[in-house]
Parts: sequence; structure tokens; C-alpha cells
Amino acid sequence: MKWLRVVSSVLVVVVLALGVSRASAQSRTFPIAAPCNAAALSKPFSGPLKVVSVASFGCVGRWAYLWATVGTGVAEIGVTEVLRYDPVTFAWQNASRLTYCGHHLLPRYVEFWGCNSN
Repeated sequence: MKWLRVVSSVLVVVVLALGVSRASAQSRTFPIAAPCNAAALSKPFSGPLKVVSVASFGCVGRWAYLWATVGTGVAEIGVTEVLRYDPVTFAWQNASRLTYCGHHLLPRYVEFWGCNSN
């Protein structure tokens, strides 16, 4: 009789464990990885501010910095931008350096490279 109780208890625990793991696996959502490349980070800038070339960029989570050249000829200028990834639109958006730099709202890497330049 004792063995029957032990075996049935073990079976109940195994069934419950399988049920919990399946339910949590079905309801778990994984964040979509933000594309961290020069093309994706350059997309928010168009028109006269269109990115002509990228000197440097980097990403940490949903934050990024971009060192780029915009414009051509005498209108050419080097810029440093901070960007935020929007998971709703699946796109990078320009983030105000005035708002985010110097307030410890950014990852250190992005703040260092995106806020301590021009």
C-alpha cells in the first residue's frame, strides 16, 4: 500500500510539473531583438538630415548612439544622436539628448558615446 501511495504521489507531482511548464511556456513572450546596424539606426533621419555615412554606432538593449554625417558639400555636418527602439513600431526613433543625457536614464555605454560628443 505504501508503494502505491508513493508512486501515485510522484505521478501527481510529475503531471503538475508538466502542466505548469507547458502553461508558462505558452504564455511567455520574448522581447524582439532590435536590429543594431548602421542602416536601421539611420532610417529615422531623412530629407535634408539624411545620413550620408556612419562613423560609429552602438546599442545596449533598446538604446543606441549614432555618429554620422548628414548633408553633402558645404551643408555636410557631423552629428551625434541618441536613439530609442520602439517595440510597437519595430523601429528606431531619435531620442532627445537634452532629455536623456546627463540624467542617468541611459545605459553607461550609450551615455558615454552618445552624450559626450558635439
